[in-house]
Amino acid sequence: MNRVVKLEPFILTVPRDEPYLGALREGEEPNAKGYFVRKGNKTVYPTVDRSVLVRVETDTGIVGWGETYGIVAPRATTAIIEDLLADFVVGRDPLQPSEIHDDLYNLMRVRGYTGGFYLDALAAIDIALWDAAGRLQEKPVCELLGGRIHETLPGYVSGLPKPTLAERVAFAQEWQARGFDSFKFAAPVADDGIVAEISELRKALGPDARIAADMHWAHTPDEAIAAILEMEPHGLWFAEAPIATEDVQGLARVCKGVSSPVGAGEEWRTIFEAQLRFNAQAVNIVQPEMGHTGITQFTRIARAAHALGIRVIPHATIGSGIFLAASLQATLALEGVDGHEFQHSIFLRNQGLITDGLECSNGEYRVSDSVGIGVEPTDKLVSQLERP
Repeated sequence: MNRVVKLEPFILTVPRDEPYLGALREGEEPNAKGYFVRKGNKTVYPTVDRSVLVRVETDTGIVGWGETYGIVAPRATTAIIEDLLADFVVGRDPLQPSEIHDDLYNLMRVRGYTGGFYLDALAAIDIALWDAAGRLQEKPVCELLGGRIHETLPGYVSGLPKPTLAERVAFAQEWQARGFDSFKFAAPVADDGIVAEISELRKALGPDARIAADMHWAHTPDEAIAAILEMEPHGLWFAEAPIATEDVQGLARVCKGVSSPVGAGEEWRTIFEAQLRFNAQAVNIVQPEMGHTGITQFTRIARAAHALGIRVIPHATIGSGIFLAASLQATLALEGVDGHEFQHSIFLRNQGLITDGLECSNGEYRVSDSVGIGVEPTDKLVSQLERP
């Protein structure tokens, strides 16, 4: 029988010419550790890109790779893996990733660790085990999840990281000329206001383009309703994360108070968090983020959403490309999918960090039939990994 013989976490740091979401605004100066706070959403970001990778090795020499967030305090996640979780994975059968995930989740059940760094650590391990399981069976992960039902996946252009509204509009037009018809702008860096942002984008992109607003959890329910209602005459595709994630009833009130779909879910890590919103009718579009959920919880959330008639548009953010590949593999096997986020600046940079297997052009993702998650780290990426 197959057994895991080694599990190791690593930290990957990739320099950036400009921080995530674009140039720093006045008052957003980095501290000594390279962290700064975006005034538009009061959230901390680093000046570099950073993620945590996990390498799983089996007794037959098969290797699987996983990845999770490492944006802030990555050693919190690697410490959880090294000090606790790794020893409960070594010796287990890699062909049982969901069973292992649930056992690791239950380890801390009586201590309330149902989110944050602990479940991020589980996500990375879960992806690595699914990757190893696919490689052991010589199948892509989508086949392990019931079979591929999409040949391609629509990709939407996420973020317009330019300093002025005119430049952001021109940037969106450049992507439209490349065949993309769906876009999302970030409210915290919409310096002229979100109504001006969507109004100018609509004028430039035309009536058929889909335009979403990422509101970054920065509003009260009343503020969110008012802002969404102001954007609706300009053809709002959906409003993402309008209020604080903790306020489930407030999110339900926003959904009931506007006509546009409300999207949420990138910060949820389990079906249990999602079910709270489903029960409250507090979301119209669910956006699971593979870097937080892992493949096991990602598919549970998406399938439960589809059963309720809630559309699925997976989220994608900063990483090496490992958890993006896992997200696309899982999404290929899902019903009710309206698209998948395309972080263009990250995706294009990652082409030197992972092997070929992913493409996003003319508005569509194309994913190879390679085994496991379909990609693996290049020598360049491996040379940049740091043991914590």
